[in-house]
Formats: sequence, C-alpha cells, structure tokens
Amino acid sequence: MTITVFGATGQVGIRIVRTALAKGYTVKAFGRSIEQMIDEDLRNENFEAIKGYVFDEKEVYNAVKGSDVVFSALGGAFDGTDKTRSLGLKNIIAQMEKAGVKRIIAVGGMGILNADEDTFIIDTPSYPEMYLPVGREHLQAFFGLQASSLDWTFVCPPDIKNEDATGSYHTNANYPPEPNNNRVAAGDLASFMLNEAVENKYVKQRVGISN
Repeated sequence: MTITVFGATGQVGIRIVRTALAKGYTVKAFGRSIEQMIDEDLRNENFEAIKGYVFDEKEVYNAVKGSDVVFSALGGAFDGTDKTRSLGLKNIIAQMEKAGVKRIIAVGGMGILNADEDTFIIDTPSYPEMYLPVGREHLQAFFGLQASSLDWTFVCPPDIKNEDATGSYHTNANYPPEPNNNRVAAGDLASFMLNEAVENKYVKQRVGISN
C-alpha cells in the first residue's frame, strides 16, 4: 500500500508514518518542516519526505498522485486565524479528485459529531466557547469532505494526548462512543486510522473515538 500523510510531523502524523513503515507500506510524508525526516528518507527506500505547502495545488497533486490512501492530520492555531484545517483540506480534496485518488482518512474534532439526530455537539449550549473557532474550521472541513466524490472517513477525537498506542480504545459512527472518557492517545488514533484504511468500516462517516 502506498500512502500520503499530510501533517506528517505532528503528534498523530508522525505516528501514522512510523506505524505504516513498520507495516511495510510505502509512505510519502508531506509537510513544511520535514527536515527531521530527511535521514529516514535516505535510509528507507519505502519512505519519501516531501517539503511542501498544503495550499500549493501542484505540490499537493504530486504528493497524492499514485497513492492508495491519503491521511490528513493537519493542525494549526485554535483562534480561527489559521485556515489550514479547512482550506488546506479543501485543496487536498481537489487534488485527489484531479489525480483520481479516492480514499482519505482525516482528523477533525469531537464537536463535529452528533449530539442528537439534528444537532452537532458544537451547536449545543455546553460546548466550550474557546473551542468554537477551531470547531468551525473542522465543520468546514467536514462539509468539504461531504460534498466531495471521495471515499472519506472523518475521525473526530476528543483531547489528543501525546502518548503511544495502548491498544485499548473504542469507536462509534457519527456519535461519541460510550463510555466517552474525553481523551485518546495519539498512538491509538494513528493505529485506528491505519486499520480503517484496510477495513473500510466507516466510509463516508464521522467517527467518535476514546480510550
């Protein structure tokens, strides 16, 4: 399997890269600060570090072309000024459609899950005001996936801890899992995303996840 990972140097992205390489996948890791991965690029013929800008159409097109699955673990500021999550993903979607690559698994946030059949968690009175700007970014990213022709899965975690995989987590389609402990290890999130690339259990669905 050949995969492209956007946000490859973040706490989730780096674990997707490492776990995928351990599985023997061919990995293209895309990011603006990819220098830390150059040594691995030189050592491993299954690995390519691509320094690029997620808003650049040509760079993103070249990164996704020929891949079987694209992973997006894009991050950014929480104050709403950084549009990487929404507009960055919009460009990834456009270039995947142009390149004929269908499968994408992306990281969002728990606020984009359903509180009930008609309401997102982000729209409930109890949703923390400080998370509204980044929540709205995730919402725009979700709408972009929903409107696309891609086979997407949007993973919507609670608080992500910079911890390795425990192997103990549970998931739910479109709603938070029960029980929801409001935390997930970055390693478990990466592990789930890679498993989903093979199992395709949640195609065109959002996913709640928790340790």
